[in-house]
Amino acid sequence: MNLLKETIEDIRQSGHTPKDIVYIGSEVTGHRCCWTEFQTLANVEYDAGFGAQEVASDLIIVFSDGAKMWRREYDGSESWAYSRPFKMPTESHPIKHLTVAGYHRVGWCDLAELNTSTSGAEQ
Repeated sequence: MNLLKETIEDIRQSGHTPKDIVYIGSEVTGHRCCWTEFQTLANVEYDAGFGAQEVASDLIIVFSDGAKMWRREYDGSESWAYSRPFKMPTESHPIKHLTVAGYHRVGWCDLAELNTSTSGAEQ
């Protein structure tokens, strides 16, 4: 897989363009480059399949709206992950439960499921 082509496609799918990029590098170490430098560095082929991760694990791209792309990996199979910027919800509901403790559920519940009167824990 070509890292540059993959990145350009994922930027497009996120609804951004390279002009929206404000940071490319590592949040931890401060290593960084601009988009022009990235295009040269990323125009390489790598094996995105299972095995050892080849692209720097702390590489991130941050956009002007606060969204971010970062490298994810599972058993060496790697790709970009994306998070949208936080948006404050228009509604507000109290949280009374954070876990499935006391529920007739195994798990995988969201806050709405855990905090509605019809799905609440037994009293």
